[in-house]
Parts: sequence; C-alpha cells; structure tokens
Amino acid sequence: MIEELSIEDKPNYSIEQLYDSPENVALIAEFEASEKGKGLEYYLKEAAERDEKLSLSRTYLVKDSVTRELAGYFTLRTGLITIQVKNDSFDSYPAIELSNFAVNVRYKKKHPEVEGLGKYIFRSFVIPLVKKIAKYVGVYSLYIYALPEEKLISHYTTMGFSRLPAAQEKFVQQHVKPKYDEGCIFMYQTI
Repeated sequence: MIEELSIEDKPNYSIEQLYDSPENVALIAEFEASEKGKGLEYYLKEAAERDEKLSLSRTYLVKDSVTRELAGYFTLRTGLITIQVKNDSFDSYPAIELSNFAVNVRYKKKHPEVEGLGKYIFRSFVIPLVKKIAKYVGVYSLYIYALPEEKLISHYTTMGFSRLPAAQEKFVQQHVKPKYDEGCIFMYQTI
C-alpha cells in the first residue's frame, strides 16, 4: 500500500529563476502540462526565455530539492486592473499577473503520493514573492486569467481568487485582457 502524503509532509521544494543553471534546459524540455494546459507547456519551452530577456516577465521553476526534478513553474509580470466607475470613466489599480502557472504532469505521475502541489506552490512561493515585491512598489492585487472550466475556477477560488460582478468582469476583459487569454476568466485577490 502506498502511504499517502500531503505536500505539507514533504516540503522539499525550491524555486529558481528560469535558466539559472544548465540543468534547467533539460528539465524544461521534459516538462509536460495537462492536456488542456498545452499552452502553458508551449510558453515554458518556446517563449519564456525570450520574455525573460526582454524583461516582460519572470518565470520561476519549482524543483524537488531531493530529486532535482521539475515539479512545476509559474510566471509573474506587472499589470493593471481597470474597473469601470461610470459609463465613461474608470479607476485603475496596480497589480501583478500570475500569467502562467502549471504543475508538471510527468512529476505528478512519478510521485502519486504528492497531493496538493499546485496549492503548495502558490502558498509557499507565489504569494511570498508577490508580497516581497509589494514592499517595493504599489501592488493592490494579484490576478490570473483562468481557463473557463468550472473545476479550475473552483480550484482558484479555494486559493483565494474571486471573480468580479459580470458587468465589471466584461469591462476588464474588454480593456486589459491579452489576446492570448481570449476566452479565459479574470480572477483576482487583494494583497
């Protein structure tokens, strides 16, 4: 019988910025996203390095400290949320976008005893890093564009993300959502 461990029982993970070491190139080549998250796999393998060099975003690799396997990754970049206050005006709020966030499917298959990895990465690495950034620049919230799947929306809700009222959500999506997030759902949480 396999002993079930929660991620809190195995906190042996660390983060590194993209390409901080030569071993990362091989780890990235082996990364596999879920079937519905193939865009996240493409980003890591094909676009993340370019975005790093252009300072458009920062990508962090989450590694198992014992096995040195790539467990997941996330990408942060600065952003802006606009909220309509009247028909012809809006307020803007400084924010950080969690623009990519994925767990390595190959790692999960190899380590079925590890549960809750995504929440662990979010709680242990994403939030502390965002709070550290917020000490130096104004940051009102953290936001994400989630795939429009009820299970995923529900998952992000358990991580503290919320949706805006329908009219506000539509306004945000019409004014600040990148083209590559077409069809995704805007979700946010205050810092």
